[in-house]
Amino acid sequence: MARAVQFDHYGPADVLHVVDVPTPVPDAREVVVEVRAAGINPGEIGIRSGAMHDTWPATFPSGQGSDLAGVVVAVAPDVSEFAVGDEVLGYSWRRSSHASHVAVPVDQIVRKPSSVPWEVAGALYVVGVTAYAAVRAIDPSPGETVAVSAAAGGVGTVVVQLLRARGARVLGIASPANDEWLTTHGATPVHYGDGLRDRLAAEAPDAFIDLFSPDYVRLALDLGIPADRINTAVSYQMKEDLGVKTEDSLDASTPEVLDELAGLVADGTLEIPIPATYPLEKVVDAFTELERRHTRGKIVLIP
Repeated sequence: MARAVQFDHYGPADVLHVVDVPTPVPDAREVVVEVRAAGINPGEIGIRSGAMHDTWPATFPSGQGSDLAGVVVAVAPDVSEFAVGDEVLGYSWRRSSHASHVAVPVDQIVRKPSSVPWEVAGALYVVGVTAYAAVRAIDPSPGETVAVSAAAGGVGTVVVQLLRARGARVLGIASPANDEWLTTHGATPVHYGDGLRDRLAAEAPDAFIDLFSPDYVRLALDLGIPADRINTAVSYQMKEDLGVKTEDSLDASTPEVLDELAGLVADGTLEIPIPATYPLEKVVDAFTELERRHTRGKIVLIP
């Protein structure tokens, strides 16, 4: 038997529980991964609470989780790309990675570089590909100035580093508590709150990446930034209403992008902060911490 996080109805974090389930068997073009680490994400809160029911309804009992890293323990007969014992990282779109074992298609995993720790590998997918898509959407040139809301969050920390790797000047919108991290990673801290518009206007950003709310999209337009140089990964209605871009993880979920990101972590270009890890049985505590909304980087479950 395997172990998996499930919930039987919508609600707060305490509806989550760990149950014994049959160990998955790989279907065609699948492998089974023994999970060593699985990141948690704010989107999973929206699904579990029912806030995203109209877009992503749950079927009960529901599992959860997309990020994963682990060791291949079984392969389908038609799989030649991977073998038992391979260390991999990737993602599941079946809400199933918060578990001890998960079956995944071979085009949703890549080999884990040996130098990348398990907890980092298991936290890479959502933040990595979301950040990759956002940066690609605004396509910054070296020397351009890009403002980023929620710059010290899970996706934001990756966006900041990818922008700096492309030679952009980064204005990281965050609280004063994040000044040191942003400065150390080459960004200029800009504090949110009263006077933010004036502080940003003084820096004349050429582009804007919003990772927090539609208010930042409106602010970016008010600053005179063209709509095609604004990308929001959270306020999707803004594409229809205001013509801004809304590229996110769905636009960059390919093995090629994931492999590139893993390589950037391995060579030291990209850092994924891991402020805390929790055993699978402490999943309620993990999400309670995440919901405080003060996490820099990713919280990770260790089955």
